[in-house]
Amino acid sequence: MTSLALAVDFGGTKVEAGLVDAQGNVLPESRFRRPSGGGSTSEQLQAAVAGVVRDALSTLPDDATLLGAGVGSAGPIEVVGGTVSPLNVPAWRGFPLRDFVTQVVREIVPGTPVVLRMDGLCIALAEHWVGAGRGYDNVMGMIVSTGIGGGLIVQGMAVQGPTGNAGHIGHIEVGCFDDPCKCGGIGCVEAIASGPKTVDWAVGQGWVGSTGEELAAAYAAGDPIAHAAVARSGRAIGQAIASAVSLADIELVAIGGGFSRVTPDLFDMIRSAIAERAAFGFVTKVKVVPSALSDAGPLIGAAALVHRGELLTEV
Repeated sequence: MTSLALAVDFGGTKVEAGLVDAQGNVLPESRFRRPSGGGSTSEQLQAAVAGVVRDALSTLPDDATLLGAGVGSAGPIEVVGGTVSPLNVPAWRGFPLRDFVTQVVREIVPGTPVVLRMDGLCIALAEHWVGAGRGYDNVMGMIVSTGIGGGLIVQGMAVQGPTGNAGHIGHIEVGCFDDPCKCGGIGCVEAIASGPKTVDWAVGQGWVGSTGEELAAAYAAGDPIAHAAVARSGRAIGQAIASAVSLADIELVAIGGGFSRVTPDLFDMIRSAIAERAAFGFVTKVKVVPSALSDAGPLIGAAALVHRGELLTEV
């Protein structure tokens, strides 16, 4: 009998659900997604989450056992209460996402346990399990997309903190930048280097375009403003990673998310910024690599909350 986990990934652009087996494989026919955009109402967001959960569970094989449901959400979250307040989704402040998913799931599969954690931690779990972080005990997973998030595995265990928000690297402040952030900080890496913020900066410099895809094309065509925008983001990400490695002595950082693929050069820019810490070999040793999981990483990580639950500590 196949043992499966329901995985739910809620972010600032979309919510997705799917079924994942004990080897970290997402069943292709079980993947469903709906938009979750920042302009959505709470009712629209609830309908989107319930819709993808029901759609995914409708594909549950008759001979399979559903072990549980893992939910990864953009942060901040409050893991004890099971609530979420995604920075880029203003309609949800203290929304009880864990209880909401539990209600929907148990209408179909009674008694199913549901675990909620921050999406960045899920990414770290996924990379550590079946991605670029296999074989490493000290890993940071990062997403560079609509926002910037991250999570930590230290000495083989997930680092969560008392609220579940440990590893939220998107809100590390980096030097030489004064961009205001929605969190209230100044110079947070998310406010500088996320896809939308990089596009905004380029537009402010006179670039004509409106999306990350258009910026990538402009970069490939040699547009100097696009190059400056990507270089600025790469430096900011590199500085944030160097700070995180100084704090936690990480061995490997795996970066995914749509904007991380704007150009392969982005990774060279990140590594160059880290290399400036020349006197700290324990920082410059860190390997920074692309995610090995493509766009399946968030779902695999949410499923890891069930399949790899032994890596989680009680909060």
